[in-house]
Amino acid sequence: MVWTGTWVAERLGVELIGDEELPALLGLALRRNPKRAHLLVSGVLGKHVPRRPSVVYGAGLDLGRRVRALLGDEEAARAVVLGYAETATALGHAVADGLALAPYLHSTRRPVPGVAPAGGFEESHSHATSHLLLPEDPKLLAGEGPLVLVDDEFSTGNTVLNTIRDLHERHPRERYVVVALVDMRAAADRDRLDAFAEEIGARVDLVARAAGTVRLPEGVLEKGRALVAEHEARHGAIREPETVPLASAFVRAALDWPRDLPDGGRHGFTPEHRERLEAALPSLAAGVGEALRSRPGTGRGRVLVLGFEELMYAPLRLGTALEEAGHDVRYSTTTRSPVLAVDDPGYAIRTRLVFPAHDDPADGPGERYAYNVAGGGFDAVVLVVDSAADTPALHAPGGLLARLGEHVPHVVLAVVPSYAPSRAPETAPYTPGTAGTTRTVENSGADEATADDTVTEVPDATEAPERSSMLPEPLRGPAFSSYAPEEVGWLLQDLSDVELEAPTEEREEAIQSGGAHYAESLPVEYQPSERYQELFHAALEASAARIARAVGTVTETVLAERPGTPVLVSLARAGTPVGVLMRRWARARHGLDLPHYAVSIVRGRGIDANALRWLAAHHDPADVVFVDGWTGKGAITRELAEALKDFDGFDPDIAVLADPGSCVRTYGTREDFLIPSACLNSTVSGLISRTVLRSDLVGPDDFHGAKFYRELAGSDVSGAFLDAVAARFEEVAATVDTDVKELLTADRAPTWEGWAAVERISEEYGIHDVNLVKPGVGETTRVLLRRVPWKILAKRGAGADLAHVRLLAEQRGVPVEEVDDLPYSCVGLIHPEYTRGATGADGKAVVSR
Repeated sequence: MVWTGTWVAERLGVELIGDEELPALLGLALRRNPKRAHLLVSGVLGKHVPRRPSVVYGAGLDLGRRVRALLGDEEAARAVVLGYAETATALGHAVADGLALAPYLHSTRRPVPGVAPAGGFEESHSHATSHLLLPEDPKLLAGEGPLVLVDDEFSTGNTVLNTIRDLHERHPRERYVVVALVDMRAAADRDRLDAFAEEIGARVDLVARAAGTVRLPEGVLEKGRALVAEHEARHGAIREPETVPLASAFVRAALDWPRDLPDGGRHGFTPEHRERLEAALPSLAAGVGEALRSRPGTGRGRVLVLGFEELMYAPLRLGTALEEAGHDVRYSTTTRSPVLAVDDPGYAIRTRLVFPAHDDPADGPGERYAYNVAGGGFDAVVLVVDSAADTPALHAPGGLLARLGEHVPHVVLAVVPSYAPSRAPETAPYTPGTAGTTRTVENSGADEATADDTVTEVPDATEAPERSSMLPEPLRGPAFSSYAPEEVGWLLQDLSDVELEAPTEEREEAIQSGGAHYAESLPVEYQPSERYQELFHAALEASAARIARAVGTVTETVLAERPGTPVLVSLARAGTPVGVLMRRWARARHGLDLPHYAVSIVRGRGIDANALRWLAAHHDPADVVFVDGWTGKGAITRELAEALKDFDGFDPDIAVLADPGSCVRTYGTREDFLIPSACLNSTVSGLISRTVLRSDLVGPDDFHGAKFYRELAGSDVSGAFLDAVAARFEEVAATVDTDVKELLTADRAPTWEGWAAVERISEEYGIHDVNLVKPGVGETTRVLLRRVPWKILAKRGAGADLAHVRLLAEQRGVPVEEVDDLPYSCVGLIHPEYTRGATGADGKAVVSR
């Protein structure tokens, strides 16, 4: 029999070294991941590879019995078993069943209203969301007995080490037992865990089925990336057998789940719960068996019981009960983790089905996967989900039920009621600790002086913790912003109740005197006059098709050049309307549901590091596409490139609607024209303020902040702007196709001609500070709305694109100077050396030239 790691081993030189059983337990696959290209695929876990339920359950039971023998019955009765979501939820539960005397809890990605977390962490190396610990019994993790931690593989030890450190600080105990199917640590990792146990004064034992190491040749990460890219380019990322019209229709199984019995270990599962489930399993299996027999010829065929992400244990036990009843059963589950599929006997992931998430996940929509189901020769599949995931998305065209029906003749849906604790734990909300991190102070050395240095939590470089302190989920409308919740998730904290606004002149003087950074306060929101509002709507009507064309061009360019599913990350706030429009284009033209988030980037301070950590924990950084509205002189482009040097895998290339400064290679147009979303502030950006970064408001574990101006809802035109542009998508589609074909073969390398023009203007006008020169229609508008403008340079003959600029300049008494040979339509000059009452470039009250 061919080892399912042969394909990868032959091409990358990866070797498994250790116990003889390792090749039977582990195969190899590839994924696009900036930190580890190869993936160890378990043959007995029942996650990616369908296996007999008795084999999967038996592997966990055996480990649990070994733990009980290690501890003895008295200590086993005082123990608690903790499993990691999503991969090890069933394994941990099976270990608890083998231990028999201890309650079980697993981490979860799903927050539950009214249940205060008793702990949590992020998994920075995976595609899972933030993990929470939500025990119904507040005392579950507070005991002094042994804590048994269960994961599928023990690779570096960082995952378990950081969990123990975090829990030990709050509830110290004398003994921990770490359980895994395979222990793949290097010698240095073993020594580190021993030293850690000595440091905290506790005993840490390890129980594993097999042990070994993975030998990686030099340059394996780069080779792996290249191999994935080559295979996806040649064969596509998804390998599925040809679908045939099976006319499959699903039926619901009559699943009489016992009342008040938890569906798994999300909130805790006691030995008493186990007894109730064991007693109910025969009748539960009978209900599923009846549904299987509802289609002739499938009642005794080959059956797959397919679980749902972290809901692994209930499907596994249904599978064991069906197996005991005489059915030919295999078991696996869906997953969030994207893996390359290769149809080769020597590769662990032969096929994959892709479908949209169907449980309204807290981190927003995205793709999900089922591996080795298509082409598996199954006569029927029993899909087991909880009631929270039995949604319209599950039943929609292209949803999981439809995808299964394309490959399996008979689909049975079994829904387990989602368990909700009867009361919230009587404990204080969990506050993430700093275990596994070190504090560093970043001094940006920026041109604009900062009032405070920024304190940021970064992972210890020597340990590269796999799970760091927990970050909150993105904010979404309507609670935060007027955008629909699926349009964008804001990786920000809500500062709506904080008084941050200051008069424009006061802010300008503080900024230029070095007393404050521009991101430490907000300007008073500009309220447009009736005449200005009329200009906005006229500009939108006149330019909607032009903007739609640019949106289509930049989106199609991104889709053509980024394999997989791009994750749009807009730079708040100018980039956010553009990100929403790009998402709408991808959905309208290609049926793609692209994830979209908004993050803060501050000139002189960099991008929000915690937001990047959140993105890396939830998505492959290689999939992230940063989005902005337009480029001026390219300061943010440079800022982003510099900030990302400390983060692996992210591409610093920004996709913008307009690139008049020639600063990026991914753009919709390089013309400097009026983008109506630049005409206003929050009222065209979901009622969200510019972002705020101030040390007394933004701590080391916080996202940057922003305000939601709910009180301006009557003036909000965010939706009107989006709808007006999206309504023109169809009419510009053919032109976009032509534009993109030309762009993809053209030389799009940035020339930075805009930067050269800014430097020239800065010297010619005696400003001597490029930060006070704001080129382009969008940046000039910002100067007039937020800063103290000195004068406006307008390209002679610019016309209607500058109507709103001229009106704002008139209202603020700012001179507009007509000039020739300007690479932009206009340039705004911020008042240099500003003091209140000043009009001259030297800050004195003299007549402006």
